[in-house]
Amino acid sequence: MSSVVRAERPYSSANGYLMVIVGVLLIAAGVASLVRGVAGLPGLLVTLALLVAGVLVLAGLYMLQPNTAAILLLFGQYKGTDRSEGLRWANPLYVGRKISLRARNLNMPMQKVNDKRGNPVEIAAAVVWRVRDTAQAVFEVDDYELFVKVQSEAALRHVASQYAYDHGEDAEAAEITLRGSIDEVAAALKAELQLRFTDAGVEVLDAKLTHLAYAPEIAQVMLRRQQAEAIISARKKIVEGAVSMVEAALKGLSEREIVDLDDERKAAMVSNLLVVLCSDKDAQPILNAGTLYN
Repeated sequence: MSSVVRAERPYSSANGYLMVIVGVLLIAAGVASLVRGVAGLPGLLVTLALLVAGVLVLAGLYMLQPNTAAILLLFGQYKGTDRSEGLRWANPLYVGRKISLRARNLNMPMQKVNDKRGNPVEIAAAVVWRVRDTAQAVFEVDDYELFVKVQSEAALRHVASQYAYDHGEDAEAAEITLRGSIDEVAAALKAELQLRFTDAGVEVLDAKLTHLAYAPEIAQVMLRRQQAEAIISARKKIVEGAVSMVEAALKGLSEREIVDLDDERKAAMVSNLLVVLCSDKDAQPILNAGTLYN
């Protein structure tokens, strides 16, 4: 974007209540002059001057609510921004444009974008923003609200393409992902938005993802992949636990000298215990009426 041409300048307006009194007194003086009757052209001119002055004074009044500013222009020239509250007064020749300084919400629609690995994902976000510099917001962009909307969607698309949706098989454990690093992604989105909004005089207060999912065309495939990873992880934990239990069982039998097993019988016992501990179904016991060796 182009360099900043306009920056906000503060404008000190007059107390509106005081100017109401002045305007009413001027009009009252003019009316009183008419009632008394004026003699000659000079008296008539004074009466008209009082009435016109009173009307002009009242015409310069305007009301500003909290977190509202007024941009004042004189024949197209920027004179300043009034951020005062209540009833204020400025030169009646000034043209004022009120602009809200309150925080606003932008709930972006869902977008379909490709993540870092090229997988299509659906993503949406909510942005909290407000006008920081009124002059930049009005004079540097044509429509700052439309500007915020368009640039927010572009920023979200750009940020989403920089990260993968989830950890892949070849990914590092510390890799930032859209699903697993919500705070980091939100911070990156906020920084991207602020960079785009700076020249428009807009400040980003917060930015958070509101929707994140795989696109429908690959959702079922990715779901099966996640299920497979979960099953593998669970099996790994089961095997690790079973090995620890078998090791403890053999160690206990050996230390207590309950039974003396050779290597072949130890291998058979380990095999049987692992089958029992790692099986998905309940094991069916078989009674051996003989000895361990027949």
